[in-house]
Amino acid sequence: MNLAPCLDAARAYRDAARGAVSAIDPADQRAHHGFAWIATSVAALEAVQAWSQQAGASELDRAVALLAFAETVGQLVGGLPMGQNEIVRPADLGLGAAARTLADACAALLDADLRPHRAALAASLADGHWPSESLHDGELDTIRDQFRRFTEAEILPHAHQWHLANALIPDATVARMAELGTFGATIPEEFGGLGLSKLVMCLITEELSRGWIGAGSLGTRSEIAGELIAHSGTAAQQAEWLPRIASGEVLPTAVFTEPDTGSDLGSLQTRASFDGASWTIDGAKTWITHAARSDLMTLLCRTLPEARGYAGLSMLLVPKPRGSEGDPFPAEGMSGSEIEVLGYRGMREYALQFDGLKAPADAVLGGAQGQGFKQLMRTFEAARIQTAARAVGVARRALELGLDYAMTRKQFGQPIVRFARVADKLAMSLVDFVMARELTYMAARAKDTGKRCDIEAGMAKLLAARAAWSNADAALQIHGGNGYALEFEISRVLCDARILNIFEGAAEIQAQVIARGLLEGRN
Repeated sequence: MNLAPCLDAARAYRDAARGAVSAIDPADQRAHHGFAWIATSVAALEAVQAWSQQAGASELDRAVALLAFAETVGQLVGGLPMGQNEIVRPADLGLGAAARTLADACAALLDADLRPHRAALAASLADGHWPSESLHDGELDTIRDQFRRFTEAEILPHAHQWHLANALIPDATVARMAELGTFGATIPEEFGGLGLSKLVMCLITEELSRGWIGAGSLGTRSEIAGELIAHSGTAAQQAEWLPRIASGEVLPTAVFTEPDTGSDLGSLQTRASFDGASWTIDGAKTWITHAARSDLMTLLCRTLPEARGYAGLSMLLVPKPRGSEGDPFPAEGMSGSEIEVLGYRGMREYALQFDGLKAPADAVLGGAQGQGFKQLMRTFEAARIQTAARAVGVARRALELGLDYAMTRKQFGQPIVRFARVADKLAMSLVDFVMARELTYMAARAKDTGKRCDIEAGMAKLLAARAAWSNADAALQIHGGNGYALEFEISRVLCDARILNIFEGAAEIQAQVIARGLLEGRN
């Protein structure tokens, strides 16, 4: 089936939604966020269509694209889920006529019986056949293969036990990740990094997160710190920190969030004062990942108390001694307590208290106060693309676990993969995974051009986080009661998947960024 006319019709529907929403008060979040979801869905169709038309695309690839289009168009004309109990419908935006036009243009697709296609996809997976993942670049494919083999050998066999024990990722594993270039992938070569693209960052993160989200997320802190220092640091700060971050000698952590502030960074209260020789930091931070074992904090705090909101914020580079199990926070003036969490383990989450913690005189990133928020904003695009890649890895692992269980579990004398409802779950999980993956790659490529891409990054994170959760939920359902048992890996993957829709900007924040950016004509 030729999908190009459906894509054109979906684009027209998106444009109609933009026109409708532009006349609606931004305070109507349902309408504006609904538009963001519509635009994200169409962008995913564009990404999947481009992927399925590449040279060497298989019949399996085209079958995935067909189901992606059928399901997405069906949601656009009928009801698009923004959350478990939030469905944006055409009538909510006054798009009834536009939806009927879209449905008419895609009638052949919407009216088709796609049961055989779903069954064929599930059967292909059961036979070991997956859709194409080659990026048609020898270096990129080699990097993916290298990290997949590492994950298969050193992460997957141990991840679940590490999770159950709430253990930190072992130092030996971290050291091996460093040897592979995990922490310096995008740091410029002149500072000891590999100087590779954000697309490479996605491949590395995806493969490590497939093994365990903690492994994929360990690189997030290096990515954020590396980008902060490379783009905003002084020459001395770059020379001091970037080579050590790239080598894995220094493990950084991002110290931004405070109790009761969430995404409202303009309300941050942690303060740093300068006495002519050093900075003194006082305040509280929360949800700080890997705080104990880190060596460097990129700490956002208020250094200009007379300046209101964002204007008073500065980013400090604060070195600290690495903690141990017995003494997690040996630095004078700093204490912390672990926040126990459902998943996303391996680095641990902490609430931190600063009571006179000292930082060196040259700690201010870039040497100029009041630039902290702007500096941080420059990292959001890469961080959100990296988070989307984490979600893609989790989505794939969930699908793999559901598939493996469906092939080995027998009921009524046959593997449950032969039951239509199980096969359907697997087929649509595959479709969601591919859509999320290709949209994430599209966002990474946009970032690599050097242009502003907060919209693309937000779309990737928005869709990939949903795919990770949906796939994990479906895979657990395939496991039945066993999925609820801690001994089965899918129980961990479900917990890991759930956080993806919250951190690095919750789904609602992403939708707001996307809608505002598109309506303003950015990117």
